[in-house]
Amino acid sequence: MSTDTIETKTVYKAGGVLELLAIALPMVVSNACETIMMFVDRLFLSKLGPGTMGASWGGGLSAFMFTTFFMGIVGYANALVAQHLGAKQKDRCSVVASQAFIITILAYPIILMCIPVGHWMFTVTRTPAEQLGVQRAYFDILMYGAILGLMRNALSSFFSGIGKTRIVMFAALLAMCVNIFANYVLIFGKLGFPAMGVRGAAIGTLIGSGAGLAVLVWRYFGRFIRTNYNVMSGLRYDHGIMKKLLRYGSPSGAEFFLNLLAFTLLVLFFGSYDKAIADPKVVADAVAISFSWDMVSFIPMIGIGIGVTSLVGRYMGAGNPDTAHRVTMSGLKVAAMYTSVTFTAFIFFPGSLVAVFGSSGHGATNAEITALAVFMVRLISIYVFADAMTIVFGGALRGAGDTFWTMVISVSGHWVLAVAAWIMIYVVKAEPRTAWVSVIVLILGVGLTFFLRYRSGRWRKMRVVKDAPSPPKEDIGIHI
Repeated sequence: MSTDTIETKTVYKAGGVLELLAIALPMVVSNACETIMMFVDRLFLSKLGPGTMGASWGGGLSAFMFTTFFMGIVGYANALVAQHLGAKQKDRCSVVASQAFIITILAYPIILMCIPVGHWMFTVTRTPAEQLGVQRAYFDILMYGAILGLMRNALSSFFSGIGKTRIVMFAALLAMCVNIFANYVLIFGKLGFPAMGVRGAAIGTLIGSGAGLAVLVWRYFGRFIRTNYNVMSGLRYDHGIMKKLLRYGSPSGAEFFLNLLAFTLLVLFFGSYDKAIADPKVVADAVAISFSWDMVSFIPMIGIGIGVTSLVGRYMGAGNPDTAHRVTMSGLKVAAMYTSVTFTAFIFFPGSLVAVFGSSGHGATNAEITALAVFMVRLISIYVFADAMTIVFGGALRGAGDTFWTMVISVSGHWVLAVAAWIMIYVVKAEPRTAWVSVIVLILGVGLTFFLRYRSGRWRKMRVVKDAPSPPKEDIGIHI
């Protein structure tokens, strides 16, 4: 095994693109599976009539939002496992996973208590009456099944931290296939099942998530992982690791929750337009189509971010910030190549992309949805490279332990977007295109701010794991 790599069977240049891809590519595929699942759900629901996609977007985002604080805490197990692995403390990796399991179990009843809050939020944001019932039903079903996603996130973080991302990829592929099949059957009423519409989409999502979780549980307690990482002896509470997971994971959790809350409010604001200015159903469906394509650009890149977080954490745990920086630059190269493709598609072929969703309305309504969605998709091309910087530099900062300032930058940026949308829609009463432009422009500043924080080099001095090697004294500052 090469001395330039840590716990890898294949010889790669330390911190290079190939080493990153070995970990990140399966995570890109995994996140692409999540994207395809949500995309196909919206595609199926678009056949049920105007407003249906908007209802599923509002309900789905809201349900996910209430899990994100705990998702962020548990997800930091990725970086913490990687740091312990880099510091040659393999026995501690399964203990980290156990603390993530404990947090998941304690979080579930708290999430269920948030269901009435979600209903109140739909009312406050003026969700149209004809959409409200469907949106609530979709939201409720996903909330009751939230523990499946939380537990799956905990196990995925463990496997990502030790670099076994192919397991996560296989689980995501199975979840996607099961979800698409179940949704087709339950939404449209096939194989003897009644047509359940949006409710069927929510149930199908939970069935798919359960299938993915089953794969991860099977592999975690399988002979190889159980033996090499002392899984059974690691099934216990550990105050020190729990404290560390909460300390470094809470900023990530708060960031995740506050970001998605801001994004959810932004989507709900666009879906609650005054009818004197724009038809809220038209705007809601156009936004749903636009963000469905935005996910195609954004969510697979999260896999690159996870790979960067894992490798940066591992090399920082080994006391090698120079190689951690090389990982970050490799991540930026890969993300730039991917976003070049989506940029081209969004700016030159928005009409073809929107047409994939077919007719969610009739006559003039469908024409309005199409025209607005084409405009929105084309403008998304402006910020895809800013998204790449946000994901890569944010992933590197989290892997090094700089979670507090990562939270501050990210949360501030998202809430500026939400407030700007509220002002444009409710105060200025701008038409949808003008409001959309204001949001797009502000997104560019978030990516730039992450770059500046990373460039300061403060992350190089951070030490998360005790007894890890210290970086060389000359390893300070950074030039990009």
